[in-house]
Amino acid sequence: MGTESETEVQRMAVLGETRSWSPKPWEFRRYNCDFHPKSEVILVQVNPGEAFTIQRDDGQFQCITGPAQVPMMSPNGSVPQIYVPPGYVQQIIEENGVRRVLVLPQTEFHPGGHSPLHHPPPPPPHAHLQAFIPHPHIMHAPPHLYSGMAGGTGDMNPQYISQYHPAHTTIYPDQETHPQHGRAAFAHRDERASKTYERLQKKLKERQGMGGGGGLAPSKDSPPPSPQKSRGTPPSGGDLQNGLGGKGAEEQAQPSAAVAGLGKSPGRGKEAESGELDEEAKALQECLNSICKPVVTDIQARGASLSWVAPSQTEGDEEPKEGEEVPAEPSLTYEVLVSFSGKDGKYKAAHSGVELSATLQDLRPATDYHVRVQATCNCLQGVPSEPVSFTTLSCEPDTPSPPRKASGTKSSLVLQWKAPCDNGSKIQNYILQWDEGKGTSVFEQCYYGPQKQYRLSKLSTASRYSFRLAAKNDMGVSEFSEVVHIMTSCSVPAPPLSPELVQPGVTWLCVRWQRPAGSPKEDDIGYVLEMEEEGSGYGFQASYDGDELSHTVRNLHRSTTYRFRVVAYNAEGKSNPSAVSEFTTAPDRPSCPCRLTVKGKPHPTSFRLTWEPPKDSGGSDVTKYVVELSEGLCGSSWNQVYSGSAMECVCDGLSPGCSYQARVHCISAGGESPLTEALQVQTPAVPPGPCQPPRVVGKPKAREVQIRWAPPLVDGGSAVSSYSVEMFAPQVEESREVYQGCELDCTVGSLLPGRTYAFRIRAANKAGYGPFSERSEVTTGPGAPEMCRAPHVTCKSPTCAVVSWEAPACNGAAVCEYRVEWGAAEGSMQLCYTGAALSHEMRGLLPATNYFCRVQAVNVAGVGLFSDAVLCQTPCSVPATVSSVHALRESEMRVECRTTEDEEEEDEEEDEDATPLLYSPSTCLGLRWEAPCDHGSEITSYLIDLGEKQPILTGPVTKYIIQNLQPDTTYRIRIQALNSLGAGPFSHTFKLKTKPLPPLPPRLECTASSHQTLRLKWGDGPGKAQPTDSLQYHLQMEDRNGRFISLYKGPCHTHKVQRLNESTSYAFRIQAFNEAGEGPFSTVYTFTTPLSPPAPLKAPRVERVDESCEVSWETLPPMKGDPVIYCLQSMQGNSEFKQIYRGSATSFQLPNLSSSTDYRFRVCAVRQCQDAPEIIGPYSSTVILLPPRIDTPGASGSTGSKAAEAQKPKRSLTDEQFSFLIIALLAVTSILIAVAIQYFVIE
Repeated sequence: MGTESETEVQRMAVLGETRSWSPKPWEFRRYNCDFHPKSEVILVQVNPGEAFTIQRDDGQFQCITGPAQVPMMSPNGSVPQIYVPPGYVQQIIEENGVRRVLVLPQTEFHPGGHSPLHHPPPPPPHAHLQAFIPHPHIMHAPPHLYSGMAGGTGDMNPQYISQYHPAHTTIYPDQETHPQHGRAAFAHRDERASKTYERLQKKLKERQGMGGGGGLAPSKDSPPPSPQKSRGTPPSGGDLQNGLGGKGAEEQAQPSAAVAGLGKSPGRGKEAESGELDEEAKALQECLNSICKPVVTDIQARGASLSWVAPSQTEGDEEPKEGEEVPAEPSLTYEVLVSFSGKDGKYKAAHSGVELSATLQDLRPATDYHVRVQATCNCLQGVPSEPVSFTTLSCEPDTPSPPRKASGTKSSLVLQWKAPCDNGSKIQNYILQWDEGKGTSVFEQCYYGPQKQYRLSKLSTASRYSFRLAAKNDMGVSEFSEVVHIMTSCSVPAPPLSPELVQPGVTWLCVRWQRPAGSPKEDDIGYVLEMEEEGSGYGFQASYDGDELSHTVRNLHRSTTYRFRVVAYNAEGKSNPSAVSEFTTAPDRPSCPCRLTVKGKPHPTSFRLTWEPPKDSGGSDVTKYVVELSEGLCGSSWNQVYSGSAMECVCDGLSPGCSYQARVHCISAGGESPLTEALQVQTPAVPPGPCQPPRVVGKPKAREVQIRWAPPLVDGGSAVSSYSVEMFAPQVEESREVYQGCELDCTVGSLLPGRTYAFRIRAANKAGYGPFSERSEVTTGPGAPEMCRAPHVTCKSPTCAVVSWEAPACNGAAVCEYRVEWGAAEGSMQLCYTGAALSHEMRGLLPATNYFCRVQAVNVAGVGLFSDAVLCQTPCSVPATVSSVHALRESEMRVECRTTEDEEEEDEEEDEDATPLLYSPSTCLGLRWEAPCDHGSEITSYLIDLGEKQPILTGPVTKYIIQNLQPDTTYRIRIQALNSLGAGPFSHTFKLKTKPLPPLPPRLECTASSHQTLRLKWGDGPGKAQPTDSLQYHLQMEDRNGRFISLYKGPCHTHKVQRLNESTSYAFRIQAFNEAGEGPFSTVYTFTTPLSPPAPLKAPRVERVDESCEVSWETLPPMKGDPVIYCLQSMQGNSEFKQIYRGSATSFQLPNLSSSTDYRFRVCAVRQCQDAPEIIGPYSSTVILLPPRIDTPGASGSTGSKAAEAQKPKRSLTDEQFSFLIIALLAVTSILIAVAIQYFVIE
């Protein structure tokens, strides 16, 4: 085609209303341009009310609404293929070099219908290129984006898909707004589009006439009229969806994964899993990941058919060689995943199997779905395929709900209903049918239209009509709803007859009435039952409102008259009230009689009952009273003992001491009253009869007898509560009660052995004691001896005592032995003697000690009681032996005694922190002991025996210091206690040794001194301590307060005292000590520090000035008021230093220097003291001044810098710089050692 050629592409656009198609097509015009050597620009004309959707370079869809012209660029210069929607065909017409493609509807296509099958077109030649690219420079800005495409478009390119569901309202105000589901009801077109359509129709007819009445064959450049998509080719192009996505759909958590095509690697999760598989598993995994997206072949309203191609192996797989077995094909399982919430929404498994096709059922009409397939083999699961989208077709609406009655009269009804789901196509009309009130199953249409309510008139009164409803859209008619029956209203009903009484009750009345005469059966009549209580004054009040013909009125009063009437009503109004009927409630039964009591005192065989009438008679008089009596407390059997109108009765013929229960009830016209609570009555009992004489149980003992008896034969109507036993002692006429209780036996004690006693018994109940029984005599057996009298104790010596006692009464048996108990405490006495004698001697006693003693007699009958304990005390004696003796420590040997009161006053004035005076351990020994037992006489003194020396007598103390002993001597010591009765035994002998004498203080000397330090030396030993030295020294210095403070304590013989002041005197003293103790302090030594010399100066600065030089140095401040002068020395060549200047100046100029000799300079500071000779400080480091050099001109340039450097004075390092250099070297060395240890040892 030439540059001036023009291609017009006409097609029919599907509008929002499916029942009409747009008569005015779109125009596609192509022009050559300079954008690309082979590119052509095609203008897409969008008519008003239509929308054109394109896919941009970023993959998003853009919707453009008409009127507009969209420039599209064809990248390859070819004519685009036009894909027709279902129900359309395309025809290509060539006229004057202009090729036109017309998209026209088929002749058998009906408005509102849909093709049963959608055949998607084949993909473009280059699936990876867009057929049209919108030009960015001349394209108009779109008013809004389009959200969906038409259903059933398959995988058609968005440039050729007709806008089946516009998502938004058009911008023109004269057009209708979009109804539900985003469909536009556009029906108007402009004149230009109409003329263009007529012109194209005319040209089409002319071309058909030239072809002999048949259809024009398409040219070789035209696409096929009905292209089919190959099943084995995956669809291409963008997947589009409409705006009819289902709401409230079920979502299943399905992880979204990127779709991997053939030859692509799986996702990250699959890579980690594939790394652990072998080669075959990896190949199978890649095969599963290469599955293509499915193809939708048959789309219906509620179902769709899918098919897909099995995944193939990658090209990299090697083919089996000759002779090798071909591996078997793996068994694959396919799972179809469906999503109706978008491409990236949640997918739900809808089918699973081994087939390559599936049919989806139970889908929603007019809904966008995305489907993808996932292959699985054994335990391996592939990546889901790329999703394919489709939209289900629209269908007839759902079955609507039955209509309901909104209002009505006698001859009219107003019905309303709700719109059902339209299933993708707007509901156009509703079909309302009725049976015309005939009551048959034949229905006739009474309304057809889009409204949701309808009014029927000219109906019969009180008649029933049946209705049903159906909805219709472009897809068809829905099923009819359930049949509903609705009644028309009637006239006001007539007054009903008066109500009748069905059955009366105490608190209720059952009333019934009849339907008003002449009321039709179809009329819904309600009734209001009105009631008036007699004497209430409130008038008639409604007690029931409903459609029943009977009602039970409750919560009424007993024996009360009530008036009733009935009012009938329907939708038209209320009738007049019926005639009034009077009904009376039944009487109630009376309440139980009151205050049932026993009148007077009950007798042993009778009692009298009395009661009062009931408080509530129940509305009628009481006719009689009935009394019932039951014996016992269980109340199992009751006997009627009285029936009459009196309110008291006598119950006789009873047994004494028995319990009875009585109750009463009354009878009236209303019935029997409830029974009163049972009244318990106890008849009084009589004393019991005589008992049999008591008898002895077993053999009588010496001091007790056990007797037993039987209960009386007659208990007197009451159980025996106790027994009383009386005893008659020998030769005593009066009796004595020895037992009272409920038991049938007792033990009588405190008897005398070998005596005869008489016993009698009587029983008692609550009525009192009965008569005594006859006497029975009992003789006791022999017993143990009587308790002995207190024994008599006589002390023969402090350690010996004699105990004697008398024989007690034997109680019929001779005493065979006596037992004596002796002890220091009354509660812990021990048996010390057993025998027949009447005395015993106790030995080994302690002097001055209390002892207790008692005695006991024994015979063949038993053991008698112990006598009373007797207290005795042994006489006093000499003290006991001193058992525990200890030596005092040196710190405990303090001088505590004071001679006079003056010394005590002086001692109070001394310092509180003064060290207490101690005895010398070399000449003294300290003893401490525990005081022994004094044996009843206080210890007056102690005697200390030292062997050869004279014994020492001390007072009543437990600590003593022995003085004036020989040093380093062993003594044998023992101690003896003394009291007023004499001396006790000596303690055991123990040895103590005195320590040697402590050393004397050495002479203190000052061997070296400076202005801040003093070096002191004492003794003749070496300066350093030896391991074998037992002698140590304690050096002290006096402080400003006059106190001596410790400076050094150890075995060394020298010590350096630092941090002192210059020209200051200090006092020192020294003390020697060893194992023997601390020796005395020496006399006070005084040493004085000298004056401090001036500080060293830095190296002086020397500058040559012609034939002279100027030497300068730093300045020092005066030292404590003493001026400082400077001394400068110079040395020429190898001679000695000579002083060239002395004064207070800080610089000096030396003239007449020799040009061939080097000079050395040094300087020092001199302190001029006022009362002492001057002090010269250290000299500074030496500075050298080299003679000037005369170089040749050739060498002057090269050696000029060296000469200049040589002329500069060299400076030595100061003390601070040298110290810093040493510290830096140590730090570097330690770091290197640490690194070496870390590397070689730790690692």
